[in-house]
Amino acid sequence: MRFRLTPQDTSFFEMFARTGTILVEATAVLTEVIGSDQARREELGKEMEELEHRGDEAAHAVLRRVNSSFVTPFDREDIYQLTSRLDDCLDLMQAAVDLMVLYRIGELLPGVGDIVQVLARQAELTAEAMPRLRSPGDLSDYWVEINRLENQADQIHRRLVAALFDGGYDAISIMKHKEIIETLEDAADAFEHVAHTVETIAVKES
Repeated sequence: MRFRLTPQDTSFFEMFARTGTILVEATAVLTEVIGSDQARREELGKEMEELEHRGDEAAHAVLRRVNSSFVTPFDREDIYQLTSRLDDCLDLMQAAVDLMVLYRIGELLPGVGDIVQVLARQAELTAEAMPRLRSPGDLSDYWVEINRLENQADQIHRRLVAALFDGGYDAISIMKHKEIIETLEDAADAFEHVAHTVETIAVKES
């Protein structure tokens, strides 16, 4: 017989919801970074680093809760994986901001804002989905839309790479811009990995 939720287990959903909120805050910082000058980017880079620390703290809180709980809302390995994949989303966005600051890029490629908009929407959907994990079978709309957005990010990424190699950039600039846009694309992939984990949980719970 499968154990079901007890009242204290709601803390897991609250922790995941907290991480979702941090992801939304991170995409807001990322959005501002792409339109800012170097000085402001450095300030925003510190804000993003603080958000990444908050995300780590939230992840550690989930893991501590798992290790101290007899009953969990779903399989422990799925909790570990969901926690790790949410953390990946934040780490990759923080890495992208760090690269923009360290490389002193100046003006980013036209179209980078498009992929950041995709990330912002993915973060919003993920934040909305986390409290709904109580009924994961009702989340098919979430993982279908996240997958569509990831495909959109792929298309934007290909256009940006093509623009880089169109003859208007020197080799060093190509390297810098390419690493940034690939990190942003990796972040979009990471959001899709979160959605796949949620889908796996839903299948197991059905």
